[in-house]
Amino acid sequence: MNPSDTERGKTIDAVWSGTWVADRLGVRLEEAGAPGSPRLDELLGLALRRNPKRAHLLVSQVLGKHVPQSPEAVYAAGHGLGERVRTLLGDEAASAVVLGYAETATGLGHCVADGLGGAPYLHSTRRPVPGVEPAGGFEEAHSHATSHLLLPEDPKLLAGTGPLVLVDDEFSTGNTVLNTIRDLHARHPRAHYVVVALVDMRSPADRDRLTAFAAGLGARVDLIALASGTVHLPEGVLAKGQALVEEYERQGARAVAPAPASAAPAGRVVLDWPDGVPDGGRHGFTPEHRVRLEAALPAMARQLADALGAEPGRVLVLGNEELMYAPLRLARALEESGAAAEVRFSTTTRSPVLAVDDPGYAIRTRLVFPAHDDPADGPGDRYAYNVAGAGFDTVVAVVDSHGDTGALDAPDGLLACLAPHAGRVLLAVVPSYVPSVSPDVSSERREPIMPEPVLPEPLRGPAFSSYAPEDCGWLLQDLSGVALEAPTEEREEAIQAGGAHYAESLPVEYQPSPQYQELYRSALAASAARMARAVGTVTETVLAERSPSPVLVSLARAGTPVGVLMRRWAQARHGLDLPHYAVSIVRGRGIDPNALRWLAAHHDPADVVFVDGWTGKGAITRELAAALRASQEAGGPGFDPEIVVLADPGSCVRTYGTREDFLIPSACLNSTVSGLISRTVLRSDLVGPADFHGAKFYRELAGADVSTGFIDTVAARFDEVAEAVDAEVKELLATDRTPTWEGWTAVERISEEYGIHDVNLVKPGVGETTRVLLRRVPWKILAQRGAGADLDHVRLLAEQRGVPVEEVDGLPYTCVGLIHPRFTRGATGADGKAVTSK
Repeated sequence: MNPSDTERGKTIDAVWSGTWVADRLGVRLEEAGAPGSPRLDELLGLALRRNPKRAHLLVSQVLGKHVPQSPEAVYAAGHGLGERVRTLLGDEAASAVVLGYAETATGLGHCVADGLGGAPYLHSTRRPVPGVEPAGGFEEAHSHATSHLLLPEDPKLLAGTGPLVLVDDEFSTGNTVLNTIRDLHARHPRAHYVVVALVDMRSPADRDRLTAFAAGLGARVDLIALASGTVHLPEGVLAKGQALVEEYERQGARAVAPAPASAAPAGRVVLDWPDGVPDGGRHGFTPEHRVRLEAALPAMARQLADALGAEPGRVLVLGNEELMYAPLRLARALEESGAAAEVRFSTTTRSPVLAVDDPGYAIRTRLVFPAHDDPADGPGDRYAYNVAGAGFDTVVAVVDSHGDTGALDAPDGLLACLAPHAGRVLLAVVPSYVPSVSPDVSSERREPIMPEPVLPEPLRGPAFSSYAPEDCGWLLQDLSGVALEAPTEEREEAIQAGGAHYAESLPVEYQPSPQYQELYRSALAASAARMARAVGTVTETVLAERSPSPVLVSLARAGTPVGVLMRRWAQARHGLDLPHYAVSIVRGRGIDPNALRWLAAHHDPADVVFVDGWTGKGAITRELAAALRASQEAGGPGFDPEIVVLADPGSCVRTYGTREDFLIPSACLNSTVSGLISRTVLRSDLVGPADFHGAKFYRELAGADVSTGFIDTVAARFDEVAEAVDAEVKELLATDRTPTWEGWTAVERISEEYGIHDVNLVKPGVGETTRVLLRRVPWKILAQRGAGADLDHVRLLAEQRGVPVEEVDGLPYTCVGLIHPRFTRGATGADGKAVTSK
C-alpha cells in the first residue's frame, strides 16, 4: 500500500473534503443547526458535476453512497434519526409508515424505519416490475433520473391514516417531498407527515414554502435532520463550476480504466438468505421481515468471513444502486464479527460526478462500467467512487439476482473494473424479491394510486424547430401531421359565435410579399440595436432581481425569440448557459398544466422566469397569474407569476426592457421568425389530460425561414449597447416600476368609444396590431398621430387587407388594432361599413 493509498483509507482526512471546490468557486456551508448538532463539514464534502442547474454536489460522509464509510456509522446515522422520529410521534409511532427515496436514500430510509421501532418500510424505485401495479409515482427535481414508482406488494400500505415518514439524504429545495405528499394526500389524506434527512439545506424561501404548503394542506408537516444550514453560492458560480468540469474532463484520466482481460475472475460467496424476506423495500418490508432478517444475519456474516479467509485485510462491501440496505446490514454484521481488520461500506450509482485526485475533494477516483441489470430506461454508464486506489485488500460486491447478468462479468463490467484495485474480488448475490399478487384481487379492492404519467423530454431542433437544440426546448407535442388550418374568416366567425376557441385551429400561415419581406429586413436593420439594448436590460434586471441562474420559460410563440435572445445575452456577457423552454398558454384556459409539472420536476420553481415578447393590455399577464394561483391552490408548485417582457407599453409588469411601444421585428412575421413553429393548439381530441399542448413544425417553409438570422442580427449588437445597458439597469433598479395598468384603462375606453364592448377585440401596441392583421379579421387600425417608420409594415398590411388606418390623438400606444366586432362573413361593423378581405 503506497502513502496515497494510506491517506485515502483514513476515516477522516486532515483536510476538509470540500476545500478544493470552496477555494476555486467560493462555495461555503453556513451552519444553522441547534447546539450539539454535527457540523456540516463533518457530514458533507463537495464535488462538481455537469448539470445545467447546479454544478456543485453535496457529498455525504455518512450515507454510504459515494464515500466508503464504517457500516456502523452509516447505520447509526439513520437509526438515530428514526429514534428521534419515534420520540416526536409518541403513541402515533405505532401506526407510522416510512417511505424512502431511490436511489440514494433507500438504505437510509430503511435504517430510519428500524430506529422508529419496526415500522413498515417502502422505497420508491426506478425499476418497473412486470405484473406489479404501481400505487403511485412522482418526479424528482434535479435528479440524474427523475421518474419514481411506488410498487408495494400490499396496496393498503400507503392507504392508512397514520403518520407518513418521508426520508431523503438531503433536503435542498423540498420539491421532491412536496410532490410526493401532494400526490399521496390527494388520494389518502392524513393528518401528519414527518420529513427526515441527514441535512436540511433549504433557503429561507423554501422553508416558508413548506410552511405555506402544510397550511394549505390542512396537515402537520415536521422536519428532522442531523444538521441544518445553507449553501452560499457566489455570483457566477454555475458558469465557473461548469468551466472547471469541462477543463478536468478534457484532461481525461479521471476515470480509472477497466481491468485487462487477464484479470482474475471474481469468486462467489453463497449466502443463506432467508426465504421470503425481501432484499430491500422496493415492494415493502414488514416488521415480520425485519425479525427474520435479524435472526439470519449472524450466519450470513460467518459465511462471508469464511470466504474472506484468515487475513482479509481492509474489506469494502459494495452495494449496487437501489440495493443499499441488504449489503449495509451484511457489512455491519461482518464488522461486528471482528473477522476483518477494517470494514467499509459504499454502493455504486448511476449519477455522474467529476473525480479529482486531491485530499480536499470529496470524489477522489471514479470507476465507470455499463449497467448490468437491464434497466427500463435503457443502457448507460454506472459508477463506483473512491474505490480505486483506496487500498482495499478485498471488495465484496453485493448485487441482487436481477443484476447478476453476463454484463456483470464482462471484460468491461463491474467485477473486471474492481479487480485491479483490490487483492481480490468476491461476489455475493441476494435473491430479488418477487411479490405475489393474488389474481382474484379486483382493481376496486386494490385501490391503486395511479402514478402521474411520465412526460416526454422537450422537443428540440432540428427535429422540431429551426433553432439550435440548446437554444430552446419546446414543452409541446408535434401535431405537424394534423390538418388544423382554416380560412381566417371562418375561424373568426366560429370564435365570435362561441362555437370554437381560437386555440382549436390555426390560421393559414401568412406568406409575405417581396415588398413586405423587404420592409421586414429594413425594420430589423433599423431596430436591431434598440432590440439588443432592450434584451440586455431585461436580462440584467432578471439576473439582479429574480435569480442568478434563472430558468427561462417563454410563452410560445411571441416570447420564444425573446427567450432565445435573453439566453444568448447571458451567455455572451456572463458565460451562463441558461435553460430555456417554450410552453403554451391559452387565453381563457390557462397555461399548460403538464408543462408546469415537467418544469417543477426538473427545476426549482423559484428559479423559473416566464418570458413574453411584449404586453398589450395585460390579458396574458392576468391569465398567467390566475392560472398559477389556481394551480398552487390545487396543491401544485409555487411559480412566480410575474412575466418579464421586452416591451411593456401597457405598464403591466415590473421587469421589462423598455416601456416604449416600438417595433419588435419578430412581430412582423409568424412561424418564419419563430423557429418555424405554429401558434399553439389546445383541442380535446388531440390533447389528452396527460399531453402537452400541441403545435406544428412548418418544415416546408424552411426556404423562407429567418429565425436564426433574426437572433444573430440582434445578438451582433450586444457589445455596442453593453455600456448603455449597464447605465439603464442601474437606473431601473432604483426606480419604482409598479405597474399602473394604464394600457388596460385605455383599452376599456376605446372599446366603449368605438361601440365594440369587448376588450378582447381591442389589441393595443405594434406587436398586437401586427398579429391582428396577420391572423384575425381586422376592422380598423388606430395610429398615434405622427407615428413614423415603426408603422410602415402596419400600413402596408392594412393596405393589402383593405383596412383603414385612422390617426388619433391621446393614445398611450403607437397603434391599436381593432378586430371586426360581431363578425360574420358579409356582416358590417359597428359603423355600418363592411370589411373587404383580400
